[in-house]
Amino acid sequence: MKTIAVIGAGITGITTAYALLERGFDVTVFDRNRYAAMETSFANGGQLSASNAEVWTQWSTIFKGIKWMTQRGAPLLVNPKPSWHKYSWMAEFMANIPNYRKNTIESVRLAINAREHLMGHAKKEGFQFDCEHRGILHVYNCKPDFDSATKVNGLLAEGGLERHAVTPAEMKAIEPALQGELYGGYYTESDFTGDIHSYAKGLGEACKRRGVTFKYGNAVDTLTVREPGVDIGWRNADGNQSDHFDGIVICAGVRSRALAAQVGDRVNIYPVKGYSITVQLDDDESRAAAPWVSLLDDKAKIVTSRLGQNRFRVAGTAEFNGYNKDIRDDRIEPLTKWVESLFPDMSTEHAIPWAGLRPMMPSMMPRVGGGKSPSVFYNTGHGHLGFTLAAATAELAADAVLQTSKSNSVGMPAA
Repeated sequence: MKTIAVIGAGITGITTAYALLERGFDVTVFDRNRYAAMETSFANGGQLSASNAEVWTQWSTIFKGIKWMTQRGAPLLVNPKPSWHKYSWMAEFMANIPNYRKNTIESVRLAINAREHLMGHAKKEGFQFDCEHRGILHVYNCKPDFDSATKVNGLLAEGGLERHAVTPAEMKAIEPALQGELYGGYYTESDFTGDIHSYAKGLGEACKRRGVTFKYGNAVDTLTVREPGVDIGWRNADGNQSDHFDGIVICAGVRSRALAAQVGDRVNIYPVKGYSITVQLDDDESRAAAPWVSLLDDKAKIVTSRLGQNRFRVAGTAEFNGYNKDIRDDRIEPLTKWVESLFPDMSTEHAIPWAGLRPMMPSMMPRVGGGKSPSVFYNTGHGHLGFTLAAATAELAADAVLQTSKSNSVGMPAA
């Protein structure tokens, strides 16, 4: 196994291509867009957050979803319109509730491991991505929410994360821009933030310099297992094209489910829409009012990141509404109002809205490793933790490809 096709040039696809390149494979990356990271990896919250690696598979998530179903601006919104995929996915989600503790601990461990790879790649290849090593501050304005966070803290510690409680006075010392009444918080000094699009672009350019072939503007339509290897059919401006590869790694976000079905695998990803605004800090007063430390408001399900001097990213909400990327004003408004409430001196006049579809598995854990065919592999289904986990799962996926190559011992890349 020598020639490997990676399907998808988001953060998981680009990090996977890099990991395969490092192991000596001849890598080709397909993406239907003209550039890297133009969909779910374009404008997310920007957090590299082991402190937010808790999975959602709890009964409290179900109860909140039911409670919020009629509130259009709710942090979690479920379209009640019948859909077999949606309701069967939710049934599997509930079946994974007993795995909440195990999966949370594993997710934290993956996130901590991913940090080293993520920063190592940027340092080795010499690119910037508006990275801010200022930690992440979870904020709470009431005792019940703070107490719930205290329970989660034990699981994070088991996963190897150091996160400590802070008083309101300490919170405002950590981030002087914070205003309003606060009950308490948790601060994770080792977490950090950055621009996911800039990171994927920078690592993608490094891959290209080192020999990876990128087929941008090429939409993969068909996958046919033809051992040894897989035939790929795709469309571009010149029409229909096809080629054969020794192996493929599917990193196609919410499209991974349909592609997996073509090669005989079930990858039950559901598209969970998230929204963000990027506030342009065009005046000195707004720049001074915007926080530098990344914030996470657990109750509102909102996260922030400062992307250099002139941009402030605010992201959040989860919407179960199928393959729909419409940007709804009633979902953007809570993000804008949150900024105006906590940071009244920051202008939101030039706030750019965005929506993306998070690829979520019912277990809230990514699908990583081989499929039924020895030529098919996956690195997909990271949900809201794509930026946080991708650099670690890419290594696992590339290791799986390499191990299969060694087992087959034909066309194995040189060490």
